[in-house]
Amino acid sequence: MTKRWILAAAFVAAAFTVIDAQEKPVPAPAPAPSQVRAQTGLRVQIVLARYQGEKKISNLPYVLGVVSNGTKTSLRVGTQLPIATTIITKESPVSSYSYRDLGTNIDCQAQDAAGGAYNLAITISDSSVQLESQEGSATKKATVSDVPAFRAFNATFSMLLRDGQTMQYASATDSVSGEVVKIDVTLNVLK
Repeated sequence: MTKRWILAAAFVAAAFTVIDAQEKPVPAPAPAPSQVRAQTGLRVQIVLARYQGEKKISNLPYVLGVVSNGTKTSLRVGTQLPIATTIITKESPVSSYSYRDLGTNIDCQAQDAAGGAYNLAITISDSSVQLESQEGSATKKATVSDVPAFRAFNATFSMLLRDGQTMQYASATDSVSGEVVKIDVTLNVLK
Protein backbone atom coordinates (compact mmCIF):
# COMPACT_ATOMS: atom_id res chain seq x y z
CA MET A 1 0.00 0.00 0.00
CA THR A 2 2.87 2.36 0.72
CA LYS A 3 4.18 1.88 -2.80
CA ARG A 4 0.77 2.88 -4.16
CA TRP A 5 0.77 6.10 -2.10
CA ILE A 6 4.24 7.00 -3.22
CA LEU A 7 3.32 6.31 -6.86
CA ALA A 8 0.09 8.34 -6.57
CA ALA A 9 1.96 11.23 -4.94
CA ALA A 10 4.52 11.20 -7.77
CA PHE A 11 1.75 11.34 -10.42
CA VAL A 12 -0.02 14.20 -8.62
CA ALA A 13 3.24 16.15 -8.30
CA ALA A 14 3.98 15.60 -12.01
CA ALA A 15 0.48 16.79 -12.95
CA PHE A 16 0.88 20.00 -10.91
CA THR A 17 4.26 20.61 -12.53
CA VAL A 18 2.70 20.31 -16.03
CA ILE A 19 -0.21 22.58 -15.11
CA ASP A 20 2.17 25.09 -13.52
CA ALA A 21 4.35 25.12 -16.64
CA GLN A 22 1.33 25.70 -18.89
CA GLU A 23 0.13 28.70 -16.91
CA LYS A 24 3.38 30.64 -17.28
CA PRO A 25 3.95 31.98 -20.81
CA VAL A 26 7.50 31.83 -22.03
CA PRO A 27 8.60 35.25 -23.36
CA ALA A 28 9.95 35.38 -26.92
CA PRO A 29 13.62 36.18 -27.12
CA ALA A 30 14.27 39.83 -27.89
CA PRO A 31 16.08 40.53 -31.17
CA ALA A 32 19.68 41.60 -30.86
CA PRO A 33 20.15 45.39 -31.11
CA SER A 34 22.15 44.93 -34.32
CA GLN A 35 19.14 43.16 -35.95
CA VAL A 36 16.63 45.95 -35.23
CA ARG A 37 16.52 48.50 -38.05
CA ALA A 38 14.61 51.73 -37.75
CA GLN A 39 11.92 52.40 -40.30
CA THR A 40 11.37 55.76 -41.99
CA GLY A 41 8.39 56.93 -44.01
CA LEU A 42 9.35 58.02 -47.54
CA ARG A 43 7.52 59.70 -50.40
CA VAL A 44 8.81 58.43 -53.76
CA GLN A 45 7.67 60.25 -56.91
CA ILE A 46 8.28 58.56 -60.25
CA VAL A 47 7.62 60.55 -63.44
CA LEU A 48 7.34 58.84 -66.83
CA ALA A 49 7.71 61.50 -69.51
CA ARG A 50 7.39 60.79 -73.24
CA TYR A 51 8.82 62.97 -76.00
CA GLN A 52 8.40 63.00 -79.77
CA GLY A 53 11.52 64.85 -80.83
CA GLU A 54 11.73 67.90 -78.54
CA LYS A 55 7.95 67.98 -77.93
CA LYS A 56 6.73 66.50 -74.62
CA ILE A 57 3.65 64.40 -75.44
CA SER A 58 2.90 63.04 -71.95
CA ASN A 59 4.06 63.49 -68.38
CA LEU A 60 2.69 60.94 -65.90
CA PRO A 61 3.64 61.32 -62.21
CA TYR A 62 3.12 58.46 -59.74
CA VAL A 63 3.58 58.93 -55.98
CA LEU A 64 4.17 56.01 -53.61
CA GLY A 65 4.41 55.92 -49.83
CA VAL A 66 7.31 53.61 -48.97
CA VAL A 67 8.66 52.50 -45.58
CA SER A 68 12.42 52.00 -45.44
CA ASN A 69 13.56 48.56 -44.29
CA GLY A 70 9.98 47.36 -44.83
CA THR A 71 8.04 45.42 -47.39
CA LYS A 72 7.71 46.25 -51.07
CA THR A 73 5.14 48.88 -52.13
CA SER A 74 3.22 48.12 -55.33
CA LEU A 75 1.04 50.24 -57.62
CA ARG A 76 -1.11 48.83 -60.44
CA VAL A 77 -2.93 51.21 -62.81
CA GLY A 78 -4.48 50.07 -66.04
CA THR A 79 -7.26 48.64 -68.10
CA GLN A 80 -8.02 45.57 -70.16
CA LEU A 81 -8.35 46.02 -73.91
CA PRO A 82 -10.68 43.60 -75.72
CA ILE A 83 -9.17 42.05 -78.83
CA ALA A 84 -11.59 40.49 -81.32
CA THR A 85 -10.82 37.20 -83.01
CA THR A 86 -13.07 36.07 -85.86
CA ILE A 87 -13.27 32.52 -87.11
CA ILE A 88 -15.10 31.93 -90.38
CA THR A 89 -17.17 28.77 -90.33
CA LYS A 90 -19.42 27.23 -93.01
CA GLU A 91 -22.49 28.88 -91.47
CA SER A 92 -21.22 32.35 -90.54
CA PRO A 93 -18.31 34.22 -88.95
CA VAL A 94 -17.98 33.69 -85.19
CA SER A 95 -16.32 36.41 -83.10
CA SER A 96 -14.77 35.98 -79.70
CA TYR A 97 -12.77 38.30 -77.47
CA SER A 98 -9.63 37.96 -75.46
CA TYR A 99 -8.33 40.69 -73.18
CA ARG A 100 -4.88 42.21 -72.90
CA ASP A 101 -3.73 44.14 -69.80
CA LEU A 102 -2.47 47.66 -70.51
CA GLY A 103 -1.17 50.21 -68.04
CA THR A 104 1.58 50.89 -65.55
CA ASN A 105 2.89 48.61 -62.79
CA ILE A 106 5.42 49.95 -60.27
CA ASP A 107 7.13 48.12 -57.39
CA CYS A 108 9.40 50.01 -54.97
CA GLN A 109 11.40 48.97 -51.92
CA ALA A 110 13.74 51.14 -49.83
CA GLN A 111 16.64 50.26 -47.54
CA ASP A 112 18.70 52.56 -45.32
CA ALA A 113 22.15 53.30 -46.70
CA ALA A 114 25.14 55.13 -45.24
CA GLY A 115 25.19 58.90 -44.83
CA GLY A 116 21.42 59.47 -44.72
CA ALA A 117 20.83 58.02 -48.19
CA TYR A 118 18.29 55.39 -49.17
CA ASN A 119 18.77 52.57 -51.64
CA LEU A 120 15.63 52.38 -53.80
CA ALA A 121 14.95 49.19 -55.77
CA ILE A 122 12.33 50.00 -58.43
CA THR A 123 10.64 47.91 -61.12
CA ILE A 124 8.49 49.60 -63.77
CA SER A 125 6.39 47.93 -66.44
CA ASP A 126 4.45 50.22 -68.79
CA SER A 127 2.36 49.00 -71.73
CA SER A 128 0.11 50.85 -74.15
CA VAL A 129 -1.62 50.48 -77.49
CA GLN A 130 -1.28 52.62 -80.57
CA LEU A 131 -4.47 52.40 -82.61
CA GLU A 132 -3.59 54.88 -85.32
CA SER A 133 -0.38 55.18 -87.25
CA GLN A 134 1.26 58.59 -87.25
CA GLU A 135 1.82 60.22 -90.64
CA GLY A 136 5.45 60.74 -91.47
CA SER A 137 6.81 58.54 -88.68
CA ALA A 138 8.46 55.15 -88.55
CA THR A 139 5.29 53.82 -86.88
CA LYS A 140 3.33 54.15 -90.13
CA LYS A 141 5.67 51.64 -91.77
CA ALA A 142 5.52 49.20 -88.83
CA THR A 143 1.73 48.98 -88.40
CA VAL A 144 -0.96 47.45 -90.55
CA SER A 145 -4.06 49.55 -91.23
CA ASP A 146 -6.73 49.21 -88.49
CA VAL A 147 -4.59 46.80 -86.45
CA PRO A 148 -3.36 48.00 -83.03
CA ALA A 149 0.32 48.06 -82.18
CA PHE A 150 1.22 47.16 -78.59
CA ARG A 151 4.16 48.89 -76.94
CA ALA A 152 5.95 47.90 -73.74
CA PHE A 153 8.60 49.49 -71.55
CA ASN A 154 10.16 47.48 -68.70
CA ALA A 155 12.89 48.57 -66.32
CA THR A 156 14.41 47.28 -63.08
CA PHE A 157 16.96 49.48 -61.33
CA SER A 158 18.46 50.58 -58.02
CA MET A 159 19.53 54.07 -57.06
CA LEU A 160 20.86 55.93 -54.04
CA LEU A 161 18.97 59.10 -53.15
CA ARG A 162 18.94 61.51 -50.21
CA ASP A 163 16.03 63.59 -48.93
CA GLY A 164 14.88 66.07 -51.61
CA GLN A 165 17.11 64.64 -54.34
CA THR A 166 15.90 63.89 -57.91
CA MET A 167 17.71 61.65 -60.37
CA GLN A 168 16.93 60.65 -63.95
CA TYR A 169 17.22 56.91 -64.15
CA ALA A 170 16.66 56.29 -67.84
CA SER A 171 16.23 57.88 -71.21
CA ALA A 172 15.28 55.30 -73.83
CA THR A 173 14.19 55.65 -77.46
CA ASP A 174 11.54 53.41 -79.01
CA SER A 175 13.09 52.07 -82.21
CA VAL A 176 9.72 51.86 -84.00
CA SER A 177 8.08 55.19 -83.12
CA GLY A 178 11.15 57.27 -82.25
CA GLU A 179 9.44 58.22 -79.00
CA VAL A 180 11.77 58.91 -76.06
CA VAL A 181 10.81 57.76 -72.55
CA LYS A 182 12.49 59.42 -69.55
CA ILE A 183 12.12 58.29 -65.93
CA ASP A 184 12.79 60.74 -63.10
CA VAL A 185 12.70 59.68 -59.42
CA THR A 186 12.39 62.09 -56.45
CA LEU A 187 12.73 61.05 -52.79
CA ASN A 188 11.35 62.94 -49.79
CA VAL A 189 11.61 61.81 -46.16
CA LEU A 190 8.31 62.21 -44.29
CA LYS A 191 8.69 64.14 -41.05
